[in-house]
Amino acid sequence: MTASAGSDAADPAVQADPTARRAVVRQALSVGVATGAYGLSFGALAVAAGLDTWQAMALSLLMFTGGSQFAFVGIIANGLHAAPAAIAASSMLGIRNGLYALELTHLLGARGPRRVAAAHLTIDESTAVAVAQDDARTSRLGFWVTGLTVFVLWNLTTLVGTVVGTHIGDPRTYGLDAAACAAFTALLWPRLRDRDAVAIAVLGAVVAIVLSPTMPPGIPVVVAAAASLLAWRTPRRETP
Repeated sequence: MTASAGSDAADPAVQADPTARRAVVRQALSVGVATGAYGLSFGALAVAAGLDTWQAMALSLLMFTGGSQFAFVGIIANGLHAAPAAIAASSMLGIRNGLYALELTHLLGARGPRRVAAAHLTIDESTAVAVAQDDARTSRLGFWVTGLTVFVLWNLTTLVGTVVGTHIGDPRTYGLDAAACAAFTALLWPRLRDRDAVAIAVLGAVVAIVLSPTMPPGIPVVVAAAASLLAWRTPRRETP
């Protein structure tokens, strides 16, 4: 009985409520498509920095962490003088993904090869969709659908970006860099159900905005997350 229950809990295909299942799939696909499309920008920037198509594809297949990929391309494009900021950003992003893994380990219950796949797909988007759900089964489904959607689309758009990137100009002019942010905002909005949640979200946004002009990429997000976590954990006095 225990083994069977554990097996069902680890299977993302097992769902109790078809309505909840459809809702989380819609969330996962919307976030996945918005994020995956931004791979076009990476592909274009990679070839502009001097990488060939196969090198850019290898980065997307094996590294698969957008921020670190852009940091690596920045080093190639700007020379070694850009390395300290890029290395700092990549390191902070790596720490962030490690914290995600701690959060998701028990939630996913993955074992064997599935655990390896889960580690590779543990990114901002898959974690956000997973933790936004109300129960473990929809969380697992959201994680896998989001992670796989981003992975497939990111690699496809990286390929397209390396081929046509020089002909379309800067992909950011098409708003692809804002698409992922819009998807995250849409995912967050339904969770703002009380004043505490709104206050914590505003605190995180303010910290990120204040630090972004002066800090390397990735660090403002980590600091904002830490500030939000501290605000969430701060004990409140009972009101009589």
